[in-house]
Amino acid sequence: MGVTSDERGLWQAHGERAIYDSPWVWLGQVDVEPPGGARYWHHVVRLRKAAVAALLDDQDRVLMLWRHRFVPDRWGWELPGGLVDEGEEPAAAANRELTEETGYRAGHLDHLVTFQPMPGTIDAEHYVYTGRDPLRVGDPTDLTEAARVE
Repeated sequence: MGVTSDERGLWQAHGERAIYDSPWVWLGQVDVEPPGGARYWHHVVRLRKAAVAALLDDQDRVLMLWRHRFVPDRWGWELPGGLVDEGEEPAAAANRELTEETGYRAGHLDHLVTFQPMPGTIDAEHYVYTGRDPLRVGDPTDLTEAARVE
């Protein structure tokens, strides 16, 4: 399956206005014109880049976090990860978050995929890494991140 570029499919952005802006999220409207369509104000959310790591041991078990998320009001398993700091490489952020949240560090990280989970409305680039050679460096330092680390 090949990917082609087609200039006729490009949307034109004519400007934007902020509704809310913080260090974590930008919510605004962008004046857009889709191909062959009428201009309108499209709602857009921009988030900082995020990086996560799936740390595997020598038996291919993955280190996960069990936690409650108040937004959907659910408990669930998650990969350790978080926001990429300004000037930080995503792989370094993934390993930093892994250490803060679990007390483990990956001896080796491989980039698995970079994706946008909801590109029609939200700009939220996510970097996913596979980690190997786990090294226990101490206790988690960010105790708000998980009820259990397994």
